[in-house]
Amino acid sequence: MEKDGIGLIAPSGETSATARYEGNSGSVTVYGTTPAYETINGLSLLLGRFIKSSDVDNHTNVTVINETAATELIGYTDCIGEEVSLDGVKYTVVGLLEDNENSLTPAFARGSIVAYIPYTSLIRLSSEASSNITSFFVSAETDMATAEAAMTSLLMDRFDQDDDAFTVSSQDALEDAMSSVTSVLMILLGSIAGISLIVGGIGIMNIMLVTVTERTREIGIRKAIGAGRNVILQQFLLESVVLCMFGCVIGVFLSWAALRIISVVVSSLSISFSLEWNVVLIAVGFCFLIGIVFGLYPANKAAKMTPVDALRHGD
Repeated sequence: MEKDGIGLIAPSGETSATARYEGNSGSVTVYGTTPAYETINGLSLLLGRFIKSSDVDNHTNVTVINETAATELIGYTDCIGEEVSLDGVKYTVVGLLEDNENSLTPAFARGSIVAYIPYTSLIRLSSEASSNITSFFVSAETDMATAEAAMTSLLMDRFDQDDDAFTVSSQDALEDAMSSVTSVLMILLGSIAGISLIVGGIGIMNIMLVTVTERTREIGIRKAIGAGRNVILQQFLLESVVLCMFGCVIGVFLSWAALRIISVVVSSLSISFSLEWNVVLIAVGFCFLIGIVFGLYPANKAAKMTPVDALRHGD
């Protein structure tokens, strides 16, 4: 398969298999491909090597596994030369790939259990695998647009000008789509968070106003014995901030619990969620700010009271 604009080409197919090593077993996604796959997708080898052309030509039973597969199946990452059984067929581990927690592709993401073998071996591994060799990864000689056009032309010729028989997509297009979705989600979640903060702040202000009203005589007594305006102001501002911080602690705990539950629910998708410390610090900062802003009016109202009027309250 040759066409101007296209650099490397790597066929890719996949199947599910049961992997066994000594007493351990687990489900693994097996990808059959060629040496070019490593370069095109920018895979990072920690140990050993990737698939060679001779492996493809000779149908060699070798496999390259990722960190997660090594630790969960074998128990350690220094596993070059070990033999792993895939659906009863023994494969020698010749390489170890680094997990990529930032990858947009599930096969490369941290938590995914995957094994790479020559695609000629994949066809022999599973009777259904031959029908799954339907993906081709390509690199561009010059620019991606030219490579896409060349690949589309090749496939149009292959499928008798039927453009419904295939799809061509690029990493850039995937990243743009993910970026658009992320931007919309950020705006949506930001709007919800902003409205929630305002509503929560108004609630804090109402609580503090009720507190000021109920403690009017206390304020009058404190002023009568010498408490200054700033002392009263600081007292009620502090109470407002403490109230917000209490809510913040509850919110952070509930968020952590929700993320743990979600991680358990979607564990089969190899997706995990965690609560980052910088997010917690931002939440604490916003809660502190809300406590100051929405506690300022009730605190100022309390500080401006005169001792005489405050002591007369309720009479």
